[in-house]
Amino acid sequence: MKIEIWSDIMCPFCYIGKRKFEVALAQLESIDNIEIEWKSFLLSPDMKTDDTKNIHQFLAEHKGISLEEATGLNDNVAHLAANVGLEYNFDKTIPANSFNAHRLLHFAKQHGRQQAAEEALFAAYFTEGKNIDDAQTLVTLAATLGLDGNAFAQAMGAGAYVEAVLDDINEAQQLGVRGVPFFVFDRKYAISGAQEPAVFLETLEKVMSEV
Repeated sequence: MKIEIWSDIMCPFCYIGKRKFEVALAQLESIDNIEIEWKSFLLSPDMKTDDTKNIHQFLAEHKGISLEEATGLNDNVAHLAANVGLEYNFDKTIPANSFNAHRLLHFAKQHGRQQAAEEALFAAYFTEGKNIDDAQTLVTLAATLGLDGNAFAQAMGAGAYVEAVLDDINEAQQLGVRGVPFFVFDRKYAISGAQEPAVFLETLEKVMSEV
């Protein structure tokens, strides 16, 4: 079974969806024949990284609401995240364009470390308050994953993986993906959103029974 997951690193529900999906995956007897591929999606492709603001300020401006309302919305999301064991520290989350972070995901994929990279990027953004658009931050992150940080830095400088990110985005448009997370199972079935583990498990078992 091949599972393709379109997500954006700056999407709080994508990290929550990842955890719920993993709960379902852990209930299967065997996952040896399951291939998981993370696909790039940009919720705010034109977003400008601004490390002088926090995510509450960004959300207030983006949605045209008060800072208090934005903080309340983020507090609600942080509560949902806590319910699946995640720690969201929105007070120090840096609003950042995620395009370069997606390039790291493709670099990691090429070296068999995409799953670990996805987790590390989510944690860097939501928990650790790191700037995921900063080149040195991404190089350091690559190194902590056991990848060649210098090789990634050179790839970034040469414009590598830009087309790979754009190809994922174009593919999502062709499939009619309107939001993320979006899970596709063997190109037969799809689940949109951070659904409960039981929803994922039902689909996983259905696809496995048809193999």
